[in-house]
Amino acid sequence: MRLAVTGTPGTGKTTATELLEERLSSDGDNDADADDDQLTDLEVVHLNRVLEEEELYTEVDADRQSKVADLDALREHLEGRDDIVIESHLSHHVAADRVAVLRCRPDVLESRLLERGETEAKATENAESEALDVILSEAVEAHGLESIYEIDTTDRDPDRVADALEAVATGEREPSAGEVDFVGYLA
Repeated sequence: MRLAVTGTPGTGKTTATELLEERLSSDGDNDADADDDQLTDLEVVHLNRVLEEEELYTEVDADRQSKVADLDALREHLEGRDDIVIESHLSHHVAADRVAVLRCRPDVLESRLLERGETEAKATENAESEALDVILSEAVEAHGLESIYEIDTTDRDPDRVADALEAVATGEREPSAGEVDFVGYLA
């Protein structure tokens, strides 16, 4: 099983998947039930780290202060790897059985990005993208509604987000898309 965890930067993907990763490594130390066995077989791949470490980008966009990912090279890097959780705002661009799209109210998202040192322009651009459902739309187009699991992280602490991801991974959560609506932010 491949689980892609995607969302606009600042929605909590890295924090939640790192917590999930801690659970995966600690579950292997305990007597586990069937769901835990399914989880302990999963490996977490932080795609942005792979992009940096393996230099899997085509150029640097100076205006956006970011690297332009080589999606074909990233797909090739993941080829033949199953039982993985793929975390990145790009993960919906790779093959996956389930796609968790983390969402966050745009004003909260913008604040989070500013707090972590992003420029005001980049924080605003990402907040607007979140309001327009850009990543959700791309994920639905690439994987179909039946594979999408939308998770609103606005008022959830990272442990509860990790719980929701665990429920997606074990099949305890039903697919959902379009339930989170932030378009009013643009008004």
